[in-house]
Amino acid sequence: MKKSFSLAHQWNLELSAFKDGILRLRIAPRERTGQISGLERYGFLSEPEDDPAAEFSEDSTSITLKSGKTFLTIDRKTGCFQLKNTIGEILLEQNGLEFANGKTIAEFFTAEEEDWVGFGDVSREHCFYRGSRVTTWIRNVQAYITVPFFMSTRGYAILLNTTHRVNFDMGATDPEKFSFTDRSGIFDIYLFIAPDFKGLLGLYTELTGRPKLPPVWSFGLWHICNNMVNARDVVEEAYRYRELGIPCDVIGLEPGWMKVSYDFSTEKDWHPERFPHMRFYARNDRTFIDAIKKGMGYHFELWLCTEYDYTFEEERRRRSDQPAEREEAILMDDEEFDEMPASSRRLDHWTKPDEPWFEHLKKFIDYGVDFFKEDASCLVNPHPDRHYGNGMNDDEYHNLAPLLDMRQVWEGFAKYTNRRPFIFTPCGSTGFQAWAATWTGDTGSRMSTLCGMFNTAFSGHGLTTNDMGANVKEAVHFGYLLPLSQINNYACFRMPWLWGPDFVKLHRYYSSLRSRLIPYLYSWMRQATRTGIPLLLPLPLEFQDDGRCRTVMNEYLLGRDLLVSIYEPDVYFPRGRWKDYWTGKVYTGSSEQMIPWPENRGGGLYIREGAIIPFGPVMQYRGEKPVDELELYLFPGPEKTEFEYYEDDGVSFDYLEGKYSTTLIRMEKTDCVTVEIIPDGKGCVRKWKICAALDTAPASLECNGSETVFQWDEVRHELTADLPGPGTVIIR
Repeated sequence: MKKSFSLAHQWNLELSAFKDGILRLRIAPRERTGQISGLERYGFLSEPEDDPAAEFSEDSTSITLKSGKTFLTIDRKTGCFQLKNTIGEILLEQNGLEFANGKTIAEFFTAEEEDWVGFGDVSREHCFYRGSRVTTWIRNVQAYITVPFFMSTRGYAILLNTTHRVNFDMGATDPEKFSFTDRSGIFDIYLFIAPDFKGLLGLYTELTGRPKLPPVWSFGLWHICNNMVNARDVVEEAYRYRELGIPCDVIGLEPGWMKVSYDFSTEKDWHPERFPHMRFYARNDRTFIDAIKKGMGYHFELWLCTEYDYTFEEERRRRSDQPAEREEAILMDDEEFDEMPASSRRLDHWTKPDEPWFEHLKKFIDYGVDFFKEDASCLVNPHPDRHYGNGMNDDEYHNLAPLLDMRQVWEGFAKYTNRRPFIFTPCGSTGFQAWAATWTGDTGSRMSTLCGMFNTAFSGHGLTTNDMGANVKEAVHFGYLLPLSQINNYACFRMPWLWGPDFVKLHRYYSSLRSRLIPYLYSWMRQATRTGIPLLLPLPLEFQDDGRCRTVMNEYLLGRDLLVSIYEPDVYFPRGRWKDYWTGKVYTGSSEQMIPWPENRGGGLYIREGAIIPFGPVMQYRGEKPVDELELYLFPGPEKTEFEYYEDDGVSFDYLEGKYSTTLIRMEKTDCVTVEIIPDGKGCVRKWKICAALDTAPASLECNGSETVFQWDEVRHELTADLPGPGTVIIR
């Protein structure tokens, strides 16, 4: 529900109320009333249904909106607002609003002990921003992902509806105030109200988009070859993984595959010496891509760089325009024709205005490319003198460019192949989580790299990875236990077999563990598509009321039930109990521990009390064999828990039409442990195993009323058993 009002200073106010706790407040000087953001212009915001119960009231001094459990009051003279809950508590109060020199300057009071998270990858030192200055402007390495969105510990969040550069002062100048300066020249914000960060992220991603389910093979290990490899090198490296038994799903190439290195044009082609005769061999399924895909089960990735102007295609979609007619020269009688000066010249010599960027990628998909790595190269650089096909200058377009790129490639691939796309880039801004997976660019695999991941998780994104340091034990641990996992050899030689037999064993172990965890990761990713809660969770996102979690920078949850610690042996356990996956030892929560990891591991891995984790069979690649056996790892706790195991064909869009299966698993601990395994009947018939972490040795195990044989590990305190089938399991 939207209403418009007039304010002092010839300002126009628009107020909108949507269901579930989303409000929009837009104030513009009269001369900018019709101005809309690039996000709105190109459909990156999907406003939910109106709140039909919203109530507007006004008098000579103020305007009030009541929606749900909140009251928003705007002062007619100053344009400042006050946000209250139903008990009259002030959640947020604005102190000033000014439009000057084409900029918007807004200031707010801060509450005592209030703090904020969000903003994207703008810091790799901290996640809470009180006392900090922030700029949401994409920059190479410094800030690949910037989002003018932040969440308060007081239960509100703000998204600025802008793609312009915004400078935030979060109490750095005055600890009792925060402010922002937006170069758009209007004040256009969405307000979200929820009791915690998870609720706020749910609302934010409802507006800006939730992640789409990627192909299941993307959760396996990727091997990105050195920049200088040739076709034979690629095949040999792919074969080496299979020979050594290190599960791997993706082989990829860096820019050295191109005839012209870092070719930004749509005329790019294969390097004639490194990858010769591609067109000839493609006719007979005899390329190196055929060898690694059809012969060894890999998927294939290709590196790209771009400075394309995506606005021509976007405007064409908006207006359903036809391609412009070719400009013809006008000649006088008897005049000699010189073609060069007769036609117009474009300074942007990469972009073909009549051709979408995706069009030239079709030929590579025909060769067998499954996805493209869209590098930050030049896309993240400012272009201060550039004007774009839609009339924007770089100040408005710069943060918008990655969104247009990822969406056009996603939609183009989906339409051309009828398969799920996979977009991979280090860049992003508002709503990027709906279209792309990311890696952390040129930031390596350090502790600070993880901090950047935390900040993007607080901005609604969790499908991410880094460049694994494959010859450092601790970096191997970190790299494999992320939502995605890649070994990138760009200018290096990180192949596991180059670093000795111990590293081969280490990679084989971690990649096999990852292979077994894919049913768990894929199921939680499916939940992320429904809730907006990321697959990688900083501890404050799950344990917001635990102040100690705010300073923990070396731990995170992978899905709900796995706690990963990296680089340091000091571990903080939040509430509950936690079981060391390596040793079987159980630790009580709300405690600090110093836990060295075993010699043949690279960090800590702990299972949360209440966990239900499906382990599948080890596969050298997805689809090598059916998932006809699952082992459930169970760690019963005092609270009843459940988990929905999800499966589909892993590559098509059929799941959107209901062609998938789920198995609901419930667990409750009273005087016994009861586990219910409830398939929906649409999946395959499989064998079920359980491994249950218990405090004491059990007396009996029943499955569907029948006694079942089990084994007991006295050291790890774990029961293991093969079940005769799904149903009800009781451990006494």
